[in-house]
Amino acid sequence: MPQMGDPNFRRAVILMLEHGEGGSMGLVINRGAPLTLGELAKNQSLGIAPERQNQPVFVGGPVEPHRGFVLHDDVRVEEKHPVLPGLFLSLTLDSLGPLLQDPGPHVRFCLGYAGWGPKQLESEIASGSWLYSEASARPVLEADPSLLWDNTLKGMGVDPVLLIKGKGLN
Repeated sequence: MPQMGDPNFRRAVILMLEHGEGGSMGLVINRGAPLTLGELAKNQSLGIAPERQNQPVFVGGPVEPHRGFVLHDDVRVEEKHPVLPGLFLSLTLDSLGPLLQDPGPHVRFCLGYAGWGPKQLESEIASGSWLYSEASARPVLEADPSLLWDNTLKGMGVDPVLLIKGKGLN
């Protein structure tokens, strides 16, 4: 919501990966980092398909900004955790390498994550700081990041223009 004061979350679309008694964890999926997959591959000495060279890396959140998270739709990757139908999360360089070399699968690579302590997210939702909706794989992996916030809100039936910066909505 616009009243969220933390610049890490301004117009952020977050894919929640875990939510429970111990806290919550998610990835910001619409904020590009000043880094491409080509630069990342070079830094990690990984091969990369030419089609992936200029694809962006994303800032997944402010926590552990050097830790990588790979969202993808490749069922052939061995180390993967299902997130949604058609969407997987991989965490190892052994998984990233083949995904970078194959231009076919959709990939969104995030550095860092967003985290909340126990009951913190519930409190922020109750105060009107966040809106939430069901996610699906296609927008996560294929949507234009610059349009994802507006389109996510519109998909929820919310006109982004009508959101007012303030202390909450009545």
